[in-house]
Amino acid sequence: MNFISKIAINKGWSDDKKYCVTDQNQQKYFLRVSDKEKLDSKKFEFDMMEKVASLGVPMCKPISIELRDDEVHSLHEWIDGKDARETILTVSKEQQYIYGVEAGRILQKIHSLPITEVREDWEVFYNRKIDDKISKYKECPVQYENGQTFIEFLNANRELLKDRPQVFQHGDYHIGNFMIGEDGKIYVIDFDRFDLGDPWEEFNRIVWSAQVSPSFASGMIDGYFDHKVPDLFWKLLAIYTLSNLVGSLPWAVSYGAEEISVMQHQAKEILEWYDDMKQIIPSWYLYKKTAE
Repeated sequence: MNFISKIAINKGWSDDKKYCVTDQNQQKYFLRVSDKEKLDSKKFEFDMMEKVASLGVPMCKPISIELRDDEVHSLHEWIDGKDARETILTVSKEQQYIYGVEAGRILQKIHSLPITEVREDWEVFYNRKIDDKISKYKECPVQYENGQTFIEFLNANRELLKDRPQVFQHGDYHIGNFMIGEDGKIYVIDFDRFDLGDPWEEFNRIVWSAQVSPSFASGMIDGYFDHKVPDLFWKLLAIYTLSNLVGSLPWAVSYGAEEISVMQHQAKEILEWYDDMKQIIPSWYLYKKTAE
């Protein structure tokens, strides 16, 4: 396929290069270009995206994948719209919640895909991950205010990781990876961090959604669970949120003062939401329930 224009998209943390390309018929597409070393993982990602699309999930549907000039080119449908994070606050809280419910239902569909293999036992795998994150955090030149509170909570609740199921995960499921189309619908994007794991671990980045729109974040949980949220979910959500938080500070240090500040602020907010870990349901969710 030949393109008459190619405009770079400079968003996100991915190493891939992304473009909006246009063909001779003025049809736009989304082109993702990756290193050839990623060919196998990109083929798997493409196959999984095809399966997700077959479930009726609103997304940039995959069209083709090929090795071209020592690069992996994957072509997808183009979505005309805007980033959800930038536009969500321009709609009512009720509409934000409705978008969140839809995002939760989309995630439910993604998690329904059958998988042929799983990781090692989830409890063993994730406890090792927690150990690694705590170890790196303790070696970090900067610390969170009251950071020990997070570590104590993680250590006290590890047994909850026992006997957790595993599913195909989107891998980076938060408001920054959604678009609101010109048709008013919500679309999920960026499957390049796909993984296998506990379905509820997928909510570990809901912090980013809650900071922007508590209504959207609340809707996402309600939509996923069909408005019947199990008590155990909140405890595991706290584990996955705090594990992510503890692991993010050493990561932020390598990116400089601005990212460190972002994570320090997030840690303070999380402590407030959980009342210094004395309550298990974050206050942004309760806020949604009382604000309507």
